[in-house]
Amino acid sequence: MFIKELPSSERPREKMLAGGQEHLSNSELLAILLRTGTKDKSALRLAEEVLSLEKSGILFLSSCAPEELAKVKGIGPAKACQVLAGVELGRRLATLPRAKKTKIESPASIVPLFMEEMRYYKKEIFNVLMINTKGEIIGADKISVGDLSTTVIHPREVFLPAIKRSAAAVVFVHNHPSGDPEPSSEDINTTKKLVEAGKIIGIAVLDHIIIGDGNFVSFREEQLIQ
Repeated sequence: MFIKELPSSERPREKMLAGGQEHLSNSELLAILLRTGTKDKSALRLAEEVLSLEKSGILFLSSCAPEELAKVKGIGPAKACQVLAGVELGRRLATLPRAKKTKIESPASIVPLFMEEMRYYKKEIFNVLMINTKGEIIGADKISVGDLSTTVIHPREVFLPAIKRSAAAVVFVHNHPSGDPEPSSEDINTTKKLVEAGKIIGIAVLDHIIIGDGNFVSFREEQLIQ
């Protein structure tokens, strides 16, 4: 049976798009790299044949040369290079050290990440930093862009990226185009609402930092967030 004759839910590419590559078998992953089979066999069947060449199965691909793989009927030099290029990328990723995440230690450790860019904005920009359980930044999302004096934000928009990233906490960072970082009554009231929303969904609001022109205010340091 050729792949196009399979139900769409059983085709390797469709399965990857629907559930992620981690749910595919070795032969299904290899079939995606091969892309096509021959007139007599599907890419999936060809992948199964490759994996059965040696008792070691998929480990065979870690040490074979393109010429060796190209000897398999239906592979050829082009497909051999495709497959082994994928294997080499996987090897390099596995040995590459992860980039060191920025750890939140104080507002002063956050402000330099945003000051030189945000101090010159003509509109209010509201950012959400997502923090893991180790206190490290795992992502940042720009949530809203306002007019010259205000920006409208909603708890649903603010916390959705954090929920998707399984963040343990968040830090809000926004700017005042006037250059004065002193919180307005709207800033304070909005932050209180977001803190309460965070408590309900289990994501702590660690701080809200307002960027001015070379200066800033931390709600945590001003005890506006307990």
